[in-house]
Amino acid sequence: MIPEKLKLTDERLIELLRDRLTILTESGLPTFEEQISSVAPLLAQLGVPEFVWKNTMAMSCLAVLSARSSEKNVTPQKITVIGGRGRMGKFFAQQLSAAGHNVSVLGNQDWEYADILLGEADLVLISVPIECTVDVIQRAAEYLAPTTALADITSIKTEPVQTMLKYHIGPVMGLHPMFGPSIKSFSGQKVVVCPGRQDDSFQWLLQFIASKGAELIVCTPEEHDWIMVIVQATRHFSRFSLGVFLAAEKIDIDRSLSMSSPSYRQEIDIVNRLFAQSPSLCVDIMLATEERCQAIEKLANTYSRLAQLVAKKDRAALIQKFETTQSFFKQKSDRPLESDYAIATFSS
Repeated sequence: MIPEKLKLTDERLIELLRDRLTILTESGLPTFEEQISSVAPLLAQLGVPEFVWKNTMAMSCLAVLSARSSEKNVTPQKITVIGGRGRMGKFFAQQLSAAGHNVSVLGNQDWEYADILLGEADLVLISVPIECTVDVIQRAAEYLAPTTALADITSIKTEPVQTMLKYHIGPVMGLHPMFGPSIKSFSGQKVVVCPGRQDDSFQWLLQFIASKGAELIVCTPEEHDWIMVIVQATRHFSRFSLGVFLAAEKIDIDRSLSMSSPSYRQEIDIVNRLFAQSPSLCVDIMLATEERCQAIEKLANTYSRLAQLVAKKDRAALIQKFETTQSFFKQKSDRPLESDYAIATFSS
């Protein structure tokens, strides 16, 4: 009963926010950011943490409004998405097409038309598996005009950006959408931007993504790849390992959930989402670079060392490890815990 009441309350709140933002928009409030800021004090008074209103509730409401305003004055671009029949490529193709751009798709069977699909494009977006990205960049570059903007959206950036800069003399940029292809919009999502050459040629694309509610994070390809070792590779391995363990032990997941804590339910949901993906995608993310493989090996060694302490029942050593790590997290982060709010919300 309580979850249903919460759902209805959330729906009413979102409707009120949408009405308020519509009024602000009609009165000429100029920017997307100012609309978000206008809602912030109200939600702060209600005790809603910043990460919630900034990345979920307010962003969801603003997505509809931004779509209306941003698509009125679109200058149509000729866009070709290489790999546009894949899930992520299809998402970008659909979003850009819905905004009024002329979007074409180039798949494995379409290379005989590459001179038209690529040679006449304003933007070529490469969305292919990690192991194919460099080869596809080299192949596509032969057909590109010097003015064509070339970008990729794979999860590694250093090698693809270097390859694009080497084989294409025109505008180059690396992008990494930090979300899966199952989402319905850019609202509340993050997109990493790695500048390469002639960034101005991509401003319309970045503005489009931002207008849909996404947050753009700019960094070098090298910084991106190092951060992704932690954000993607080791995280995937950790959850992959837990899933393999649960399956090997033939754990009754439904039964375990019936008597679980909110945090356990969250963890199982996350593991479930991982194993709902393509196996090759998950494995390729872990194996994409030697740096990722080495970090995963270090993580596995950490598991092994801690497991040995558990096997020895070395309570003092385990407490010492905990306290050292506890100190690290206290020093490195003073942000509120998102999981605390989520757990409190869904368990209340």
